[in-house]
Parts: sequence; structure tokens; C-alpha cells
Amino acid sequence: MGLKLLFFFVLLLIVEVYAFQAFKTVLRGKWMLIGYLVISIVLFIYILYSFLSFDRSVGQTQHTMFTMGLMLLVFVPKIILALVLLGEDLYRLISGMFRAAVGDSSEGFLEARRTFVSQIGLGLAAIPFFSLIYGMTIGKYNFKVIKQTIHFPDLPIEFDGFTITQISDVHSGSFDDPEKISYAIDLVNQQNSDMVLFTGDIVNTHAVEMDPWIDTFKRIHNPKYGKYSVLGNHDYGEYIDWKTQKEKDDNFEAIKKLYGDIGFELLLNEHRFIEKNGQRIALIGVENWGHNFKKVGDIKKAAQGVAQEDFKVVMSHDPSHWDYELKQDPKNYHLTLSGHTHGMQFGIEIPGFFKWSLAQYIYPQWAGLYETLGRYVYVNRGFGFHAYPGRVGIMPEITVIELKKGEKVS
Repeated sequence: MGLKLLFFFVLLLIVEVYAFQAFKTVLRGKWMLIGYLVISIVLFIYILYSFLSFDRSVGQTQHTMFTMGLMLLVFVPKIILALVLLGEDLYRLISGMFRAAVGDSSEGFLEARRTFVSQIGLGLAAIPFFSLIYGMTIGKYNFKVIKQTIHFPDLPIEFDGFTITQISDVHSGSFDDPEKISYAIDLVNQQNSDMVLFTGDIVNTHAVEMDPWIDTFKRIHNPKYGKYSVLGNHDYGEYIDWKTQKEKDDNFEAIKKLYGDIGFELLLNEHRFIEKNGQRIALIGVENWGHNFKKVGDIKKAAQGVAQEDFKVVMSHDPSHWDYELKQDPKNYHLTLSGHTHGMQFGIEIPGFFKWSLAQYIYPQWAGLYETLGRYVYVNRGFGFHAYPGRVGIMPEITVIELKKGEKVS
């Protein structure tokens, strides 16, 4: 880990050198350049110190999130700038080799840097710089209600038009604005859905993170067909060093209790039948199962007693569970609701036309609705945020799913 961190900061130093070259080209005043250097050195030392002093027995804090946000704000634009200048250097190198080959030494081997290239690099770097500022100030609480209608030929007729509001990945330890969170809960209630589902990650690590927010989340209305939840990977306390196993176990029990404290029934590899006018659907809740994360979800145990012909809605935090196990399971799990990815909290979305995020290179199903052979997974983009204290392009989501009887509408 130490060598990886060393390599990472050596790369950042190289980026800093390139960025300095760009600013040196466009900043004419000596004191402006000195000011830039001083600020850059101070920020680099602060970020390095914060990473080296990270306490794995505490885990993520507001300070560590601030440091992550600051690092991205400082270095993502500089990486863009460095790539532009690296491209110019390749051009200068090839041009110098060509001139040397033909015996032209009028400009020396390497041409001087061109001001307009540095200006282009700075212009491109300004885009992520201001986007990241937006993400940390406005984007992280820019809640969006996304409505999705899904058609199923074998949906019981009594459930035609049945609505489900889904939230996921609350990460309450990251919150810092009670007014914005209260507004989001009002949005949840305004949907007046038949059922509310919460697909895991109520905290970052510690149960106490949720204490200031319990009364706020208790305000989520209890609809006619109930409120249900499952656990997410962060709910197991896997990402810090605990002093004792008992301390970890006690925290886990406290986290499970939190779901009940806010009025949700926690399903731990079990199911409930939701009945309406003599017909039913099965709601199946599994513990976390992730391809690269904790695997304690047991779909066979959770669905024991559910018939083949029952319509099934599965809550499973990590969409890789659907990808690896559920979509081809002969028991026919009609709809799976997941979260986990957050859409990486950074990307580009133009609804109905285009969506991109680094998350798609890790998760084939990373945001929105996906289908295989009439079996669906919906991946919620997350209610909260984690690590980077913001959201750019991928906004916090409250999902409303409407179940409709009939063939898929093309």
C-alpha cells in the first residue's frame, strides 16, 4: 500500500510540473507565478499529510471527504492540462527530430512552448474545475425524481399500476445540510406510492452517523403496502479496523436496528407476500451480494416458499448480483431493485439520449433500467454521496417504479 501511495504522489508531482509549465507560459507577472507556486506547494503538502494521517480505525469523516474533494478539484484540471502539454511535447519532439534529420538547427532541437496551446489547456481544465465546485456546493443535494414504467405480461391484474418508491445509498454520515435532506424526504412523500423500498447503505460505517437524521427519515410516510429495506455493503462495517470483533458486531446490530428506527422492515434473506384483493406478489430481500464485495446474500434461502408462478420483486443492493446470478435463474425473478454504484457520482447524462460514467467500465448495469430476456434490474443512482463530497452530472435519485400489466411498449 505504501509503494502504491508513493507511486500515486510521484505521478501527481509530474502533473504539477506540467501544470507549472502551462501557467509559466501564460502568467507574465513574477509575483503571480510565485503565488501560484506557493499555493500549489501548500495544497500538495496538505493533501499528502491528510492521506498519510488517515486513521483506518475511524474511517471516512467530513475531513477525509473534504480532502478527497480538494484533491479532485486541484488535480483533475491539472491532469487535463498535463495531457494537453504532453501532446504538445510529443509534437515538439517529433518536429525536432525531423529538423535534426534535415539539418535545420535554426530553432534548436525543441521549439519554445506556444502560449495558445497553454491557453487551450487552461480552458479545457476550467470545465472540470468549475464542475467539481458545482458538484460540492449544489449537485450533491440536487435531488431528482425519476419515474420508470415497466410492463410485465404475467403481472397480476390487481397490481396493474402499482407504484414503488425506491431510495438507496443514503450514506447519512456524509450529510451536512438538514434543510436539503428534509426537502428530499418531502419529495419521497409527494410520490404517494403504494410501497417504499430502501436498498441499503444507511451509513458509511458507524451506526451513530444516522443519529442526527433518524427523526427526519421517520417522516417517510408508511404507505398501505409497507416500507421494506435490505442491507448494503457499507452496513457491515467492513472498511475500517475495529479494536475488537465485539465492537464490530455491536455496530452491525445497531445498524440493523436503525432501519426499524426509521420505520422500515429489514429483510435478511427472506421474503414477504404483498397481497391486494386476493392476488399477490412476492417481495424478496437479500443481504449484500457483490461480485467484488461481501457475499452473504442467499437468494435460494430468501425465496424459499415462493412459487415459480409468483410475480417477484427482489431487493439486492449490488447490481452485480443480478448480472451474475439472478437474470438467468430458472425461478424467474421479474424485477430486481439495486443501488451501490452511485453512478460514480460523476458523469454525463442527457435523459433519453446519452449517459456516460466511469462506473460503466466496472458495472455493466450502473444506472437506470436494464433487461435480459424479460427480466429487469433497475439501478438507483443513490440518495447520498460517499468519498467525493459532491455529484457532477449524476444527480441524487428518488425512483418511482410503476408496474404495468402487458407487453413491453417499444
